[in-house]
Amino acid sequence: MRFTKMQGIGNDYIYVNCFEEEVSDPVSLSVRISDRHFGIGSDGLVLIMPSDNADLRMRIFNADGSEAKMCGNASRCIGKYAYERGLVKKDTITLETNSGIKPLHLHTEGDRVTGVSVDMGRAVFEPSLIPVLADAPMINAPVMANSIKCRITAVSMGNPHCVTFGCDPDEIPIDILGKALETDPLFPDRVNAEFAQILSDSAIKMRVWERGSGETLACGTGACATAAAAVKNGLCPCGSPITMKLRGGDLEVTVSENYDVTMCGGAEFVFDGEMDV
Repeated sequence: MRFTKMQGIGNDYIYVNCFEEEVSDPVSLSVRISDRHFGIGSDGLVLIMPSDNADLRMRIFNADGSEAKMCGNASRCIGKYAYERGLVKKDTITLETNSGIKPLHLHTEGDRVTGVSVDMGRAVFEPSLIPVLADAPMINAPVMANSIKCRITAVSMGNPHCVTFGCDPDEIPIDILGKALETDPLFPDRVNAEFAQILSDSAIKMRVWERGSGETLACGTGACATAAAAVKNGLCPCGSPITMKLRGGDLEVTVSENYDVTMCGGAEFVFDGEMDV
């Protein structure tokens, strides 16, 4: 099987072009190839597939084999892959995901994609749509996770997130608190956990714990969820770009007054390879 490894500000996945390759068991394959000692090493597996409803379809599997609905960093990588490898040769690409069709707007210089803006859809705070077991939206709501008291804002960007604002994220025991929040009974489908510090009304520092993968250097939907939560809590204004400072690099996120979210950032090829499957 031929594959391509790509990364979006450090969020790295193995991409398989399913126009040319067939993947019969993506769950076990994702577990196998994601292992950083015995596999290729990645945050998971992404399948680039034909679609009846859009230019392309994406399926994404976490390092533990669980399937995710959406990934902003992977969406940007697919935009770059599709354009530079000749799958779709236009500046706006529609991508079918398990959370709907997302338009990708490519910033190009000649045959090279230098950045991708993604219309990420609307941030959702309704508990049943995240899902979170609560009677009302959880906005800066107190919870206990592994005997640690914290305040979370629960939000969906096509997948579930809980965002905590407070001190420098580098001081957070993310392996303890992130895992505790991911598996908390409040979240029947588990949850991605973001730990953020407001630097200014246009800059946020954050770390992310992704369900099924653990801490990752970046998460596009997590950055969008954090920006939307910041606006919802009155910590940042709507309508203006917010620089999201993740461990792998920066993303630019804009949240409208209706909580429609746009994300812009880069994507890079790492290497191409072949493996026996």
